[in-house]
Amino acid sequence: MVMKNYPPQFKADAVALYESRPDATIRSVAADLGINPETLRNWVRAAGVSRPRGQRAQEPAQPAPLEAENAALRKKVRELEEERNIPRKAAKYPRRGDALVNRFQRVADLQRRHGVKRLCHLLGVSRSSFYYWRRTATDRAAEQMADARLSARIRAVHQESDRTYGALRITAELRKENGAAVNHKRVARIMRTSGIAGVRLRHRHRTTPDPAAAKAPDLISRDFTADGPNTKYAGDITYLPIDGGKFCYLATVIDLASRRLAGWAIADHMRVGLVTDALAAAILTRGSLAGSIMHTDHAAQYTSKIPAEACRSAGDQRSMSAIGSSADNALAESFNATFKHEPLQGRKSRPTEHEARLDTSRWLHRYNTRRRHSSLAQRSPIAFENTLHHTPTTLATAA
Repeated sequence: MVMKNYPPQFKADAVALYESRPDATIRSVAADLGINPETLRNWVRAAGVSRPRGQRAQEPAQPAPLEAENAALRKKVRELEEERNIPRKAAKYPRRGDALVNRFQRVADLQRRHGVKRLCHLLGVSRSSFYYWRRTATDRAAEQMADARLSARIRAVHQESDRTYGALRITAELRKENGAAVNHKRVARIMRTSGIAGVRLRHRHRTTPDPAAAKAPDLISRDFTADGPNTKYAGDITYLPIDGGKFCYLATVIDLASRRLAGWAIADHMRVGLVTDALAAAILTRGSLAGSIMHTDHAAQYTSKIPAEACRSAGDQRSMSAIGSSADNALAESFNATFKHEPLQGRKSRPTEHEARLDTSRWLHRYNTRRRHSSLAQRSPIAFENTLHHTPTTLATAA
């Protein structure tokens, strides 16, 4: 049974015992004496006993091997925390460009704190590749400056083409200007990174054939080549959309040898006169169409008697594709697709008929004199004809 009242001498001895044992705690001394720790604490306070700092009870010293193991574990925890934080720091880099280059840049930025070997392991890159990337930094900077200069010139050529040229035509233009080889793949890469794109073509609007009309044999058989200018032509009609649901129409006569637009006519209708006006313009350009072939589809404007008589008068032999076969007049359809999208520049229509005529005339003139064709070794139709020295180069006035 625990005593409730303790003699003064017992209290003094208990306090003295606590004071004489700097390594002991109140709880341990109280346990030795069989008294409540709070009781001993009150006696110590009443006696005014205090220990100097640093002499209170300390935890028992751990054995040396255990302390070394704990130190190693603490170091490992710090390393794991750093490794966890490295991807977080890397996540702050912008998500664009080459992913591998971005990782190399992360290694370069963090290498002083974490070391190259460790960073390369964590980010999944080869150390040799990183060192090569760092060693070639000067060459890369020079290449980037050269790309920036080339990008400015590409943008200028693209603007000069009314933003229609793609990589191949821009490459041909740069080669002509500089007289030096420029790789078309490099031009395409710079165009992609700079957001520059040529016009992409879509399907054309089809004219309506007349199954009951007189037909002519197919003298072309999908062979859209010719031995020389003024021997084979392709004709077709396409439309020009105008605001308010209105249309203008363009009839063309295209030389298969040079892709030159030998004649054309624009009108607000699709009557036979549109076709005959285009044929008259081609005669004016060439002087004569005698002995040549005029290939068209079976649209009613070409199968009627009036254009047939006009071809006979011009000495032109008629040729027609099969009904419903777009491939049989593919060259004319390709021209129509180009015409429908390059001048419009993404717009659905032109504001007025007057503006439509002006835009069309300007583009058709550019088509003959400046627009490069892949089938002509990236030359314009008239430039190609000039190399042949066979035909005059006077551009026809549109009907």
